[in-house]
Amino acid sequence: MRYLHSMIRVGDLDAALDFFVNKLGMVEIRRTASDKGRFTLVFLAAPGDAVRAASEAAPLVELTYNWDPEIYTGGRNFGHLAYEVEDIYALCDRLARAGVTINRPPRDGRMAFIRTPDGISIELLQKGEALPAREPWASAPNIGAW
Repeated sequence: MRYLHSMIRVGDLDAALDFFVNKLGMVEIRRTASDKGRFTLVFLAAPGDAVRAASEAAPLVELTYNWDPEIYTGGRNFGHLAYEVEDIYALCDRLARAGVTINRPPRDGRMAFIRTPDGISIELLQKGEALPAREPWASAPNIGAW
């Protein structure tokens, strides 16, 4: 058995791609559209997994966009996606400047949570050992649910 992908449904493909690609830095690996099924699938990989994902078709996140309007609720019931990052403080700074709410700040230099435009939680984990506590993150409060 091997991990292939996680699928999340998105209500606005452009907003989801802006979040995942432009803000989070993920790479689009492939895209499939079905006129008959009335959906678009977009497969994304973390930058550090892009080469492997393109050749092995894994590990990926599949964004499923159904062309007919639907309202998705309970994004938190999905749980979360988790990504290892090189510098949690630098990424959270970049995301905050891009308008992303850091729901659970990296107070401990190890873990943070953000949410997609569709309410899916994403856990960011510092690669290796936790970084030393640093402001403004060390005293930042939680915002909303994560």
